[in-house]
Amino acid sequence: MASKEEIIAKAKEAITDFDEELAAEVAGEALAAGVDPVELIEKGYTAGMEEVGEKFGQGELFLPHVLAAAEAMNAGIKVITPEMEKRQAQTKSLGTVVLGTIEGDIHSIGKDILASMLNIAGFKVVDLGRDVPIKNYVDAVKEFKPQVVASSALMTTTMVNQIQLEEQLKEAGLRDQVKTMVGGAPVTQDWADKIGADIYGESANDAVAKVKAAL
Repeated sequence: MASKEEIIAKAKEAITDFDEELAAEVAGEALAAGVDPVELIEKGYTAGMEEVGEKFGQGELFLPHVLAAAEAMNAGIKVITPEMEKRQAQTKSLGTVVLGTIEGDIHSIGKDILASMLNIAGFKVVDLGRDVPIKNYVDAVKEFKPQVVASSALMTTTMVNQIQLEEQLKEAGLRDQVKTMVGGAPVTQDWADKIGADIYGESANDAVAKVKAAL
């Protein structure tokens, strides 16, 4: 039987090779071998995704490659999800997080990774999807009463919409009932401070840790 390290290395390889079948197969193998699903996702799938992201940034890979890697990751996570849900049923939910990619922005890979990891960490996640109008975030805060509302922006042109979210939550009288978190490639701690967001998530791991700390 393969060791934990071998299984995790194979999970990473499935992503960097854009191999959906292998990603799903290794997820099953990990569950059978008792590998911690969180570790499999962080050190396997997410690590592979980050490597693909870096190569994309350097111009070695192109958007279809990134999407193919994301598909492979989704195939693996789909296999693990029932196990995660079973575990979650046994543990108390840590709270609710509403998240989405901000209006005008259709990037969703980072958001999807964060949604999976928050789920695994024990949060209830309300994923609004991508290109989400500010009003939808505000409505979701009213409806789901989350502890955190998170918006991701991958372009400097859509980042400015994160200011609108702060403003509209204030106008709706909801701002003091929820913590706001911002993230995405061009977003920085300085930007979060400037617009008055409570949390800046540098990466999916960082965001999960900060959400836990904030609550």
